[in-house]
Amino acid sequence: MTEQELIASGKLELYVCGSLPENEVQEVEDAIAQYPNLKKEIEIIESSLIQLAEGVAPPLSAMVWTYILNSIKNVRNITKETSDTTNWKAISGWAAAILLLCGLFYFLNENNALQEELEITTTETNNVKEQLEDVTEQKIKTETILADIRSEAFTPISLPGNQNVAPEAKAKIFYNKDQQVAYIDTKELPTPPRGKVYQVWSLIMEPLTPTSMGLLDEASLVDTGLYKLENFPEAEGFGITLEPEGGSETPTLSQLYVLGTVNTAP
Repeated sequence: MTEQELIASGKLELYVCGSLPENEVQEVEDAIAQYPNLKKEIEIIESSLIQLAEGVAPPLSAMVWTYILNSIKNVRNITKETSDTTNWKAISGWAAAILLLCGLFYFLNENNALQEELEITTTETNNVKEQLEDVTEQKIKTETILADIRSEAFTPISLPGNQNVAPEAKAKIFYNKDQQVAYIDTKELPTPPRGKVYQVWSLIMEPLTPTSMGLLDEASLVDTGLYKLENFPEAEGFGITLEPEGGSETPTLSQLYVLGTVNTAP
């Protein structure tokens, strides 16, 4: 078969898309080696396939195009030839190429979907990891607090409720006199109403001298219902009052919820 006959036969298109029968592949490859123009013709066919795909598909990277081109060259399916005045071989070659490209695009879309799912899973895993780290950090913090208040350096002091204001209220202070640190357990104090906050006072009894230790708010919260206050004067007693948000300069005695002295330590 001459060079022009081979071009007109449609076998080059079938060869490029991998649909040429195996027994004719060697014939085409021998012809390509014999006629240098056939190599250029194959390059034109390959370029046309890529341009065709670009017209019906979104832009893809050079790496993806290389993958498609290699797939076109490597796929081999046995197809019977038919003789007709219409160049059915060329048409079937283009049809096979289009089907192959559609399959490749479907595969790439599926791959992109899997990649997105993998990214979502990775994000969720990182979120769980961060939550676990937060829980672990809080656990270590809680264990450190418990070790502190159970040590001999801290004295537990009960603060019973004021019978005239909140007879059911209770609180407990773990007091470190040397370091001027106190942990206040408020689990048995009523939840303060909106616009109000508990304020803790250290007391000197004779004469009665209250000094604010701080507010029981988010800034002093160290665990559920447990607050930490520091840097206050040595105390003979402690009281907790209900004050307006932001606290007061002096305690509102009519809102004194709990009161206890150091010598009431168990």
